[in-house]
Amino acid sequence: MNKLKNLLIAAAFVSSLSINAQTVNYPVTKKTDVVNDYHGVKVADPYRWLEDDNSAETKDWVKAENKVTRQYLDAIPFRNKIRERLEKIWNFPKYGTPHQEGKYIIFSKNDGMQNQSILYIQEGLTGTPRVLLDPNKISNNGTAALGEYAVSNDGKYFAYSVAKAGSDWNDIYVMEVETGKLLTDQIKWVKFSGISWHGDGFYYSAYDAPKKGEELSKKNEFHKIYFHKVGTSQDKDQLIYKNDNFPLRNYGATVTNDEQYLIMSETAGTSGNALYVKNLKKENADFIKVAEGFDFDYGVVENIKGKLLVHTNDGASRYRLILIDPEKPARENWTTVINEEKNVLQSAVVVGGHIIATYMKDVSNKSVLFSIDGKMLHEIATPGIGTISGFTGKPEDKFSFYSFASFTMPTTIFRYDVAKNSSAIFSQPKLDFSTTNFETRQVFYTSKDGTKVPMFIVHKKGLKLDGKNPVYLYGYGGFNISLTPAFSAARMIWLEKGGVLAIPNLRGGGEYGEEWHKAGTLLQKQNVFDDFISAAEYLIKQNYTNSSKLVIAGGSNGGLLVGACMTQRPDLFKVALPAVGVMDMLRFHKFTIGWAWTGDYGSSDDAEQFKYILKYSPLHNLKAGVHYPATLVTTADHDDRVVPAHSFKFAATLQEKHVGENPVLIRIETEAGHGAGKPTSKQIDEWSDVWSFTFKNLGLNY
Repeated sequence: MNKLKNLLIAAAFVSSLSINAQTVNYPVTKKTDVVNDYHGVKVADPYRWLEDDNSAETKDWVKAENKVTRQYLDAIPFRNKIRERLEKIWNFPKYGTPHQEGKYIIFSKNDGMQNQSILYIQEGLTGTPRVLLDPNKISNNGTAALGEYAVSNDGKYFAYSVAKAGSDWNDIYVMEVETGKLLTDQIKWVKFSGISWHGDGFYYSAYDAPKKGEELSKKNEFHKIYFHKVGTSQDKDQLIYKNDNFPLRNYGATVTNDEQYLIMSETAGTSGNALYVKNLKKENADFIKVAEGFDFDYGVVENIKGKLLVHTNDGASRYRLILIDPEKPARENWTTVINEEKNVLQSAVVVGGHIIATYMKDVSNKSVLFSIDGKMLHEIATPGIGTISGFTGKPEDKFSFYSFASFTMPTTIFRYDVAKNSSAIFSQPKLDFSTTNFETRQVFYTSKDGTKVPMFIVHKKGLKLDGKNPVYLYGYGGFNISLTPAFSAARMIWLEKGGVLAIPNLRGGGEYGEEWHKAGTLLQKQNVFDDFISAAEYLIKQNYTNSSKLVIAGGSNGGLLVGACMTQRPDLFKVALPAVGVMDMLRFHKFTIGWAWTGDYGSSDDAEQFKYILKYSPLHNLKAGVHYPATLVTTADHDDRVVPAHSFKFAATLQEKHVGENPVLIRIETEAGHGAGKPTSKQIDEWSDVWSFTFKNLGLNY
């Protein structure tokens, strides 16, 4: 057989199509005879070789596909106009929620077009900000991103992690707060880890160094907790905990603010954990298990007079706050501080001797101030329907910071005075465009099985319901994640041009607690796809749009959503935009952290689950001779969360089996990962391509 690169340039072996006088020549992708036996069922995997991200053949394939995609996108006459508008919309100051660290206030800020936000520090509310860390100086192209960070309790040291080129792998560094001097400390192969100080060192989680060439694809096993003392090398770090009996578990360590307790969380997936506590003020103390895993979630909020205030859905699908005494951890000794109510208790923090609890009511946030013993005092006033992030603060702080955002209001930072129950704006971005001519409404539509599902719809005021409006339908539906209102500069392009943004809150998310989450997992995963398809049908029935103007989009688990829906109902959508999606549902658990998703998805290793998964796995449900929507698959070469092989194999199969004039392309970003920390320049490049592709294939001009 000829080498792949010869196949790629041979005109006789190239498939092509013509759309709007634009020709797309797809590279012919080599097929092999790989077949797997799953519980007696033979499943072909002809593009298995694309899983090898280090092979020359795969790299040649990526170059060939990118070349075809770039030729198509660069020929769109209005792409540059879209990019210019995106740059203008994007260019406004963006602030992160500040937090206090002793006498200091630390916050992030991006002036507008900087690739990465800069971290600033100032003394008190009136101090002059100075740069604490500028990630833009770590790499020349802005692909180094700040991850976790923490200040030592004495305010002397600042530890921070850096991810490069979008990978989940992080390195931890230490600097002096006062002088900004970078110390010699460097910790490698950190992943899924916080940084939690105790005295002159901190706890973190890491894996053993992978073999060369396996960094971005090897299954992550044997997570460990270490303690690093400032001024020492990594090989001197103390191993705090490991469990060789269970290689597929993750461990995280945090220290309570008073440094009395070390809290360890053990997880076997993405939801549910066991909880352990160790008294750091007792010599030779060992970990004590205070909550069994892995049916429920337990998160320690604070140490209150020797008892742990814990946020949990144990005995409360929509969460409650309880107190656990580490000296008497048996559940009969647990006491409830704040009971479960009809709204989901998303988070809690202790600030100024009070509890600030944030709830979610029909996918919008409200926050409430409680006394330390759980008595409701005040509801905290916010600007309206939207998302509250934060609050930040410690028990001794007199005020807290939080942020608020909506679909039409960029993130605004507030300072909340606990004693006065009053909020004041700390920072608010100034825009050179107006958002006042847009409106947001929430509807509740009926899914296939009769379940009522909420959906936000955003559009220009005065929209005509004539069935001709372009609609961008975005969803996720998994892992207990809620899609609450958020401002997106990128989506303003769509809204400005009269597009409708629709975001349904699908089952599998956390919008209505654990029951809502479970209803979209395992052998009920089809509910998620039914909810999304029903949202599209609702928008058509209500005369917002029609199938020729309907775009579906989603990333990661949302990429799976788009892949499943476009294969189940290819007639319903005109454009499909699956980003960094989980497309091969039979093999996802064999790469990096994929094993942790089996709690939501199940696994092909289980016979019953295999039969169910096979029915919706996007890769395995592409059929020859079907006219699929115009599709732009997006992924990145350094995505070690959902490895790019998912998108590679899906795109190759789609190009093989699809018929008709709709283009089906794949855009593979270089030096980027799953999405977190992606530099501004790359975000704008990608959105320019996505919107250009979308507008062109809807027959719209810009």
